[in-house]
Amino acid sequence: MSLYPIPVMQTVLLYAVTVLIWGTSWFAIKYQLGTVDPLVSIAHRMALAAVFCAVLTQLTQGFVRLSLQNHLRIFFQGLCLFSCNYLFIYAATADLSSGLIAVIFSTMVALNALGGALFLNMPLRAPVVVGGLLGLLGMAALFYPELETLGCSDPRLQALLLCFLGTLCASAGNLVAAGSLRRGLPVLTCNTWGMFYGGCTLYLAALLLDIPIVVDLSRDYLSSLAYLAFFATVLAFWAYVSLIGRIGPDRAAYTTLLFPIVALLVSSVLEGYAWTLWSAAGLSLVLLGNWLAMRGVRS
Repeated sequence: MSLYPIPVMQTVLLYAVTVLIWGTSWFAIKYQLGTVDPLVSIAHRMALAAVFCAVLTQLTQGFVRLSLQNHLRIFFQGLCLFSCNYLFIYAATADLSSGLIAVIFSTMVALNALGGALFLNMPLRAPVVVGGLLGLLGMAALFYPELETLGCSDPRLQALLLCFLGTLCASAGNLVAAGSLRRGLPVLTCNTWGMFYGGCTLYLAALLLDIPIVVDLSRDYLSSLAYLAFFATVLAFWAYVSLIGRIGPDRAAYTTLLFPIVALLVSSVLEGYAWTLWSAAGLSLVLLGNWLAMRGVRS
């Protein structure tokens, strides 16, 4: 049951926007690594995104004044969705491939469903639970060759823990966003303030840790920063948070199962990714799980 009635086609459009943009953002992120510390690059991304989102908000619906309590809520949402989750995941990329990161990040399906039941009084719907299990199994099959090489003494295990902490932060942010929408708070206003708070927190952390706050003026860095700030942050998070309000955080989390597949499809064209029987079977399970979980979305 969605939080409020909406046309199915709008839901499908928001779902597609989220999956397609986040599925192609992996290639932009690699151009952010190198000269500028990841913490500062994320701060730049969120600060620029806050500016873009503020302009978009003012042009479309205008800002809504928030109470101090709601600002505190949005501050926590900003920490979870627009700063801490990225820090953990960026730290994990030093030892993990994007495939393994995708497997861990896909556990958000289970985390959102469980969190929604515990904190938002949302029922654990059978199609969502079964679909989530199929999706997780599919992700494991997609990246089975990488999972097979993971040993108990492998340093990647610590990186997996960091990635899971990042996923946990993102899931907490999803639940806060769902609670904000239930209170009638507008998505763009909340996202603008959340990005602002997330960016400011990261800049403060950089100052405290004595990390240089610099900008790489190369074309690749600036163009990828603009793409990540506007498309992967402003537009994708607008679509995703709107999706949370429309179909709930449990179903919205299924985008985390699909956007790695988009990344693999792009990689197969641009980087020669070779599909195997395991990856084909995994793709089929993920698509089946998404179809099952999305059944019952009301028109």
